[in-house]
Amino acid sequence: MLRRTTQPRSRQLRLRWFERIMAAIALLNFALVLFDYSYIPLRDYYLQISPAWTKAYGEAIKGIDPHRTTERYLRTVEQVAQSGLANGVDDSLLTSLRQQSGTIIDENPFEVANKTGTLERIKRRIIEYVNSTLPEDQQVESSKDAFDIFWSREFLTPDSYNFFDREIKPLLQTNYYRNITAAWFGTSGIPVNRFIIIDMPFILLFGAEFLLRTAILSRRHANTNWLDAMLWRWYDIPLLLPFWQWLRLLPVIIRVNQSNLINLEPIRNRLTRGILASVAVELTEVVILRMIDQVQNMLQTGDMRRTILDTTAGDRYVDLNGVDELQLISQRVITTAIHDVLPKVRPDIELLIQHTVRSALAQTPIYTQIQNLPGMANVSNQLSKEMATQLYDALRHAIINVTNDEKGAELTRSLITKVGSTFRDEIQRDQELDEIEALLGVWLEEIKINYVQRLAAEDIESLQEQTKKIYAITRKPF
Repeated sequence: MLRRTTQPRSRQLRLRWFERIMAAIALLNFALVLFDYSYIPLRDYYLQISPAWTKAYGEAIKGIDPHRTTERYLRTVEQVAQSGLANGVDDSLLTSLRQQSGTIIDENPFEVANKTGTLERIKRRIIEYVNSTLPEDQQVESSKDAFDIFWSREFLTPDSYNFFDREIKPLLQTNYYRNITAAWFGTSGIPVNRFIIIDMPFILLFGAEFLLRTAILSRRHANTNWLDAMLWRWYDIPLLLPFWQWLRLLPVIIRVNQSNLINLEPIRNRLTRGILASVAVELTEVVILRMIDQVQNMLQTGDMRRTILDTTAGDRYVDLNGVDELQLISQRVITTAIHDVLPKVRPDIELLIQHTVRSALAQTPIYTQIQNLPGMANVSNQLSKEMATQLYDALRHAIINVTNDEKGAELTRSLITKVGSTFRDEIQRDQELDEIEALLGVWLEEIKINYVQRLAAEDIESLQEQTKKIYAITRKPF
């Protein structure tokens, strides 16, 4: 017996660890995808963190090579540094640096990598540094003139070279040339991206897992074919695609949450309730305004008037069961009121009747004289109680008799019909209905304007705060 209970637990433990390992692998793969997406925009930042690794990744995966122009420029600067910064510097090297500086400014080799802003920073820095060492009457505004002065024997010192090594060289090193993918005829115009080399082992792993899960599901459920089993795990499909890798965010979140690798429930609850609070405001506004618009349309087209006043409207009414539901509802309400409600409120009704009777009798001189006679006060109170009881019983029995008597029921229906027809006839006189419809239309329009303004001013955060309080009261995690 112990063996049977141990095996399922160990199996569940193995499955749990398998889910966590696959979730961790999916998370790692998505992190690599994000790094690949961000490599080009954040390459300068990655160079500051790990220059060697960043350059290696760029050359191997992104097809990035150092730009020839800036690379040759940096090699020439290195030759100047090696030859010495005193009088031993070869004038030909300085002349070459001045020429190369002019070429860089004119041809802008940074444009290929969309880094023209880097060239502008280099030009601004060299102008500011050169002007900081020159008198006011010798200030320069051209970057070419600044480079000509900088790469001169008189200006070049260890301090100026340290400035170049600290402020200019890192900017030049960020420039690069990215190779273009070859095609059958010439080039495709698409930059090289060999991320598939890193991504393919993950795709094969997730593909094998997907097929294994599909086989297990189809075997476990007899009526499930392979296509249905694949649809059960539809959210894993982005893990198998070598393109649109950003879609893998969905399966990664689902896997991490299901495996409890990271508790995402607080984030999910916060996002869900935040979205629902926003949608609730919009949805409520649309529904309420739509209802008001429908009522206004009924007023403008005369449908409401025909519905209320046209006695032949019943011919166009669709009856589903051949039963007058309103009549049955009214009968049930009357029956409940007579047999259930009135007996329970009888003491209160009798007290009200007694008060009414005493108030009416107090207005008569005879009742006042009787009250002044010795011993007649209690008699009058008893008389009012008897009258209240008799009036209540008479009224209740009269109502019961009317509802049970066919003739009484017919007279009641006739009275209701007469009241309704008289109301329709009277309300149509002197254009009262037109005035009522106009007033209703204006009133509904005011409701729409005021309601929209109130919703526009509604603070979504206040709704979320109310939701938090409700869940705190009910002791549900938020």
